[in-house]
Amino acid sequence: MRMSPERHGGVLRLRAGCYEEYKRYHAQVWPEVLALISSCHIRNYSIFHHDGLLFGFFEYWGEDFTADMDRMKADPIMRHWWDLMEPMQEPLPTRAEGEWWARMEEVFRHE
Repeated sequence: MRMSPERHGGVLRLRAGCYEEYKRYHAQVWPEVLALISSCHIRNYSIFHHDGLLFGFFEYWGEDFTADMDRMKADPIMRHWWDLMEPMQEPLPTRAEGEWWARMEEVFRHE
């Protein structure tokens, strides 16, 4: 386990008219989804909303981010969760190839 986390931020659009449904789902995230997120070494995960944009932030405490993300992508319950979330989301056209949430550069931190 690492001594300090990698910090990750991402952004995407929430489709018009989906805010209440998206918020309702996230008020009761399935326990299996939360357990998988934790088992993939993700901590301090938050999603914020403003003017149709979603900003996600989390800390990664593991040793192999790619392997943990691949494990998450392969999980059938997580895939089902994403199948419900993705129609409510609209990735930014400026995101990098292969990204759903556009990664953001951290430009300031105060601890």
